[in-house]
Amino acid sequence: MSPMADAYEQLLDATIQHLEDLKSRGVRHVAVSPETLVSLAKPPVKSFQFQVSSVQPQKTPELKTEDLKLETSPALDPRPSTLDKVAAFAALRERALACVKCPNLASSRKNVVFGVGSIEAQLMFVGEAPGADEDEQGEPFVGKAGQLLTKIIQATGLSRAEVYIANILKCRPDTPGQNAGNRKPTPDEMTTCIPYLHEQIDLIQPKVIVALGATAVEGLLGKSLGITKLRGTWKTYRGTPLMPTYHPAYLLRNQAMSEKRRVWEDMLAVMEKLGMPISEKQWNYFLKG
Repeated sequence: MSPMADAYEQLLDATIQHLEDLKSRGVRHVAVSPETLVSLAKPPVKSFQFQVSSVQPQKTPELKTEDLKLETSPALDPRPSTLDKVAAFAALRERALACVKCPNLASSRKNVVFGVGSIEAQLMFVGEAPGADEDEQGEPFVGKAGQLLTKIIQATGLSRAEVYIANILKCRPDTPGQNAGNRKPTPDEMTTCIPYLHEQIDLIQPKVIVALGATAVEGLLGKSLGITKLRGTWKTYRGTPLMPTYHPAYLLRNQAMSEKRRVWEDMLAVMEKLGMPISEKQWNYFLKG
């Protein structure tokens, strides 16, 4: 087997392993962008290799158009670039799952909560850290706040499988002596863990990032002005437009229609930035009649 074919087989194995892992965690649908589907559907790029048809020895060979033969060149196959991305993401996940950089978190966690969604996502949500439910299931935003986030995503016309959801911290902050509740990640913990998030962002290359809550905004932007002042105003993070908004848990504590509307206005701005269609019904969500 040639080195190129061997590399292709390795990438294919990594892709299959990644999809099997998603399946084992209950993921039944994987969103793929139209551009990727078009790329995968294209036939391999051809390279010209000249072959001269057999001729009589006494005659001078004459090269004709029909004597040109096209043969596949594996090196120019466009598919490995997509597989490279899948393989890199799978490798990143394996490194995060084995991480013990924060001994206190590594010893107390049940699962590393890496992230979930499409690696082709245009929209990415970033929270602060996993809670008890997320630590138990190994998936971000699966508790009550996560269920509300899913409803918000669906209200935009997208599904949870079409976006990507992650946290700055991949492990639940330990709570020694506590049987319930969560604590805020420390600045040192976020600084130690955030390189994993940076690699996720760089691989996914979302068009918009939504930062959920004050701690996530502080971890990403280093600002402590308060989420009330920052929400609804566009920022930039690693070259990507970033929208700070309230954490879904805040909306569970504060059921006021005005607060729900503020979060929804942030999401309307996100939809506009992504060029998504917005219906009259969507424009009017959470407005007083």
